[in-house]
Amino acid sequence: MNLSAQARIHSFFDSSTSTFSYVVHPVDGVECAIIDPVLGYDVRSGVVSSAPARRIADFIRARGLRVGWILETHVHADHLSGAAWLRGRIGGRIGISERVVEVQRCFKEVFNFGADFLADGSDFDYLFKPEEPFLIGSLEAVAMHVPGHTPADIAYRIGAEAVFVGDTLFMPDVGTARCDFPGGDSRHLYESIKRILSLAPDTRLYVCHDYPPDDRDTQYWSDVAAQRAGNVHIHDGVDMAEFARMRLARDACLSLPQLFYPSLHINIRAGRLPRSEENGRGYLKFPFESFDAEED
Repeated sequence: MNLSAQARIHSFFDSSTSTFSYVVHPVDGVECAIIDPVLGYDVRSGVVSSAPARRIADFIRARGLRVGWILETHVHADHLSGAAWLRGRIGGRIGISERVVEVQRCFKEVFNFGADFLADGSDFDYLFKPEEPFLIGSLEAVAMHVPGHTPADIAYRIGAEAVFVGDTLFMPDVGTARCDFPGGDSRHLYESIKRILSLAPDTRLYVCHDYPPDDRDTQYWSDVAAQRAGNVHIHDGVDMAEFARMRLARDACLSLPQLFYPSLHINIRAGRLPRSEENGRGYLKFPFESFDAEED
C-alpha cells in the first residue's frame, strides 16, 4: 500500500510510569489517533488520576482535532490505560490485536472473573488482524503483528516513516522487552524485531517507554539504522539462540512491575474501571498466595 502521506506526531510523557503516549494526525488533516494513553494510579492510596489522559484530551480540543482511533500496542502490565476514559470524553474507537482474547482468557483465570467477563475481545471496539491496513484521516497505516513480549503485541506503522513499537523495542542503550509474561516467547520477539528492523534505515521507531542511563535524557524515538547498529540486545550479528539465552537470563532476574495486577485487571477490559458498589467505591481484585509450607 502507499504510505507516502506525512504524519504529525506529538508525544506525552508520564514520568511516574516512564510511559510515552502519542497523538498522530495527518499534516493537513484533523482526524487523529491516540496511542497508548495512561491514567495515573497511586498504589498506596488506590486513587486514580485522569491527569495524564486529560493532558491529551485538552491538547486535542485545543488543536481542533477529532479522534478516530485510540490504539493500544498491547495489554499493558505497568500502567492503567486511559483508553476508556478518553473514549467517554472525546470519542474514538479503541483498537488492539485480535489476539487480545488469549490474554483475556489467561487473566480471566488468574483473577477468577465470573461469567460476565466474556474474554472474547468485545470490551474493545475493534480487533486488528495481522498486517491489517486502516486509515487515520488521509494517513494510511498498518497494524503489524509483533508477538513475543505478549502474544497480542502490535506495532502501528503510520504514514511514510513512523512505527510505534510499543514494548517490543526500547532505545538502543536499553534494549528489548521482557518475554516472561504469560504467552511471551523470546524466539517470537526476535522474529518480530527483525521484521521491524528490515524496514528502511531512516524509519523512525517510537517507543512506549524509556528507562535512560544516568548520562542521557529521556528520549522517545530512534531509527532502524541506530537500532541495527547499537541495540545492546539485538544489534546486527546477534542470532536467535544468543538472543533467547540473553532474555532467559535477564528475565529470570526481573520482578513483576509494581502495577502488574492493577494494570491487568483494568487493561484487559480496555481501561474500563471497576463498577462502583453500593458504597460508591470500586474495587480491584488480586490473587493471593498462601505462605510456603516451610514458613509455618
